[in-house]
Amino acid sequence: MRIPAHSSRQVLAAALLSLASLSVACTHAAPVEISAETSAVDTEFTIAVLPDTQNYLDYTHQKEEGFPFDASEMFLEQMQYIADNLESEGGEIAFVSSLGDVWQHQTLAMDEEHKARGFERAPNPIMDSHFAPTDKVKTVEMPKAHEGFSLIAGKTPFSVVPGNHDYDAMWTSAKFPPQAKGPADIDPNDLVTSLGVIHPGGLENFRSVFGADTAFFKDKPWYVASHDGGADSAQVFEAGGYRFLHIGLQFDPPNASLEWAASVIAQYPGLPTIVSTHDYMSKEGERIPNPIVDGHAVDPIHNSPEMVWEKLISQNDQIFLVLCGHQHGQAWRVDDNAFGNSVWQVLADYQDRGQTAKDAGVQSAWPVGIGDGWMRLMSFDLGKDVPELTVETYSTYYRKQSRDVAEYADWYKAGEKPELTDEAFHEEDDYVLVLDDFRSRFGTP
Repeated sequence: MRIPAHSSRQVLAAALLSLASLSVACTHAAPVEISAETSAVDTEFTIAVLPDTQNYLDYTHQKEEGFPFDASEMFLEQMQYIADNLESEGGEIAFVSSLGDVWQHQTLAMDEEHKARGFERAPNPIMDSHFAPTDKVKTVEMPKAHEGFSLIAGKTPFSVVPGNHDYDAMWTSAKFPPQAKGPADIDPNDLVTSLGVIHPGGLENFRSVFGADTAFFKDKPWYVASHDGGADSAQVFEAGGYRFLHIGLQFDPPNASLEWAASVIAQYPGLPTIVSTHDYMSKEGERIPNPIVDGHAVDPIHNSPEMVWEKLISQNDQIFLVLCGHQHGQAWRVDDNAFGNSVWQVLADYQDRGQTAKDAGVQSAWPVGIGDGWMRLMSFDLGKDVPELTVETYSTYYRKQSRDVAEYADWYKAGEKPELTDEAFHEEDDYVLVLDDFRSRFGTP
């Protein structure tokens, strides 16, 4: 494993794979002839990445429930910003990836599929009080999610993967029952014992909004494949003079999802491939699951992050970039795959950020996370002699890049990475990856 060291601008090598053609109609990539016409191609574009929007849509974070503001307006503001800056509107955003946990709550105490397979649910006094099933997910949270993504529908290729909160149920496994009876009993060094291990199940809610047969995706030429009703999906988009394949994978994807993903990649040989999934990496840059939402520990058919790496990502040379959320904070790492080529893996999750709630006078025994409008903008410049990927973090609420917010470290560092200097903390959200082996793996646009 190659873990990057921090520097003033965190500049390291990344990877892109293989050669891709410019023809949208062509499934297979082919070598591109270099010519004056080729050099005129627009080689710059941006991917907008939305991590964990659940706290914006949480029905308890709206004025109707007594909250001082409608947090959902921040979500709609994010989606409007993306809509206004799409390539189709004259901007730079060519693709949008939502990393899951779109909404907060569930509708079932436990899904029928796990019941039928003999799994048992354990009462959880802490989790059950915060995430009790409610119809308001269908009357408030899901409709607002649909409203937000409708702002970009029909204007750009995009992907949404299910996070654990987007499942119909999120229940505590009887194999890992909680010991804590209240917040005072939680041992931060042993969350599994304190809080137990929860597991999601059922995808009818997710499919009703983001399924393969919804108007968002049905018959869209860029939505090229799906599995499990759209819980796993594939998109092809053209940007920077190349065609890209994007694979969206469900939470802790089972073997069937990984096998499906490999088959889709095989159908699009030569296309540089990005994978988005919900839980893949910790804020320390390790491929380990969130310990209290460890799908593989509860249900062996679900793969852990390291298993996803070993079975799919490292074995498919077209995959050059992995995007994930779920684990609160930010990190990145780069590893060689089985072919000796680089795979960049990038975490971003801002759901704990609640400066907006503090400023509104919210007081609670628990920190109130909102998200404060933060999202990722990943900008490719593939026309440089050595191509670059610039990773920036932007708040649609503050209307500033993270680097330009003077209070940024004061607001967020203590809760995310207190061991860092203020400058190093800034560099977690503002850095450049130099794609120094890009030409050898992709050719020229």
